[in-house]
Amino acid sequence: MPLEDELGEALRRAGNGFTADRAALVDAGERRGRRLVARRRAAVIGGSALALAVVATTGAYTGGLLGGSDGGPRPELVAAPPAPSRGSGPGADPAMPRTGTGAVTGQQLLAVFRELLPGGKLTDTTARGTGEPPYVSGVYDDGKGRAAVSLSLSRVDPHGSNARELTECGDKNLQEYDDCTTEQLADGSKVLLHQGYEYPDRRVDTKLWRAVLVTPRGYLVQASEWNAPAEKGVPVSRPNPPLTMAQLKTLVASDKWHPALDDLPPAERDAAGDTEAATALRDRRAEVALKGLLIPYGIAILSQGGQNEHGYAVLDDGQGKSLVQLSVQETDNTAIFTALFSGPGVTTQPDGTKVRVRQGAAEKGKGVVEWSVDTLREDGLRVLVSAYNTANQTGTATRETPALTVEQLKEIALTPGWNRLHN
Repeated sequence: MPLEDELGEALRRAGNGFTADRAALVDAGERRGRRLVARRRAAVIGGSALALAVVATTGAYTGGLLGGSDGGPRPELVAAPPAPSRGSGPGADPAMPRTGTGAVTGQQLLAVFRELLPGGKLTDTTARGTGEPPYVSGVYDDGKGRAAVSLSLSRVDPHGSNARELTECGDKNLQEYDDCTTEQLADGSKVLLHQGYEYPDRRVDTKLWRAVLVTPRGYLVQASEWNAPAEKGVPVSRPNPPLTMAQLKTLVASDKWHPALDDLPPAERDAAGDTEAATALRDRRAEVALKGLLIPYGIAILSQGGQNEHGYAVLDDGQGKSLVQLSVQETDNTAIFTALFSGPGVTTQPDGTKVRVRQGAAEKGKGVVEWSVDTLREDGLRVLVSAYNTANQTGTATRETPALTVEQLKEIALTPGWNRLHN
């Protein structure tokens, strides 16, 4: 039975005779929301397969951006901007994006946006100044078809893991895109140029091209464009987005954005990499945790990656490439997951951890098999480890079985390191 069907059945079992404690549900939802915000530490722009973290913050204005006007916002036609910040100051949630003084207005940013676009007409605009997470968007028409375009400004620790992840190309074993490069500019800035798709499975023809710039001062400028007048829900209007990658790079690298960026304070230091060695596995990035757990098996790791609670590695033991994935989840809804981890095939460890093993055909890819060990601890931690006989779930099998055995997957999922350090 596919995993989503199993979860559906678990939901039905959990729902029988269940009476909701609404106050508890609200509290649980708020706790989970705070954790998710803290993990992302940013709003998500544009529905990209590579979700872009936007960390907007506060600071001092240094220059004179000129004002501008627009033809009236029609937000349903353009990329949705990230949610406004709660701001900074006493009582603010430190996990939420912070904002600037508001010295640079949305209309000033929109005027710069129009100026930097290579001709054409910009309509249906949306703009926010530095009093909110700064953002501009609109529908651009160069005479070859209307296309949504957007740009956001924020700050990031230039030496932290967020900056590195934002400017690294994803593994093509896991992500569908046409081209991706990372360049270092003369001033030390790094810029990612990515040509991909709005939907990773390419079920529609909407293309998404992006440029992401991180400077040595921690300026973060991200621009996106589509080959349709909206990111989702409308037919494509042209074969490709209107701006070339060189034009996108020029757009994000312009110093005309600096006055607004200087109105945002420097981001807090990203110390995740410094502290991971002293934390429990559950509190590390899944990519780091997975690498540490794989090293003892002595199998070559060809590539690895991930984001926050999800990590992957492509292994090669000399018999073909094999993908391994790790997902770590703190669960709140114990009724649902207790139901998921009940019934035939589920065993219980002496410490109360429930274990579910699956071996069978994967949902995607010709001849691809999936071996997985799914575990749920009594404190709600869920650790799921899966291995495949291919480097790409959507591709074809490259070997008969995965590189790791089921017993090795169990060792990874059940290692005591997932427990809190004080346990």
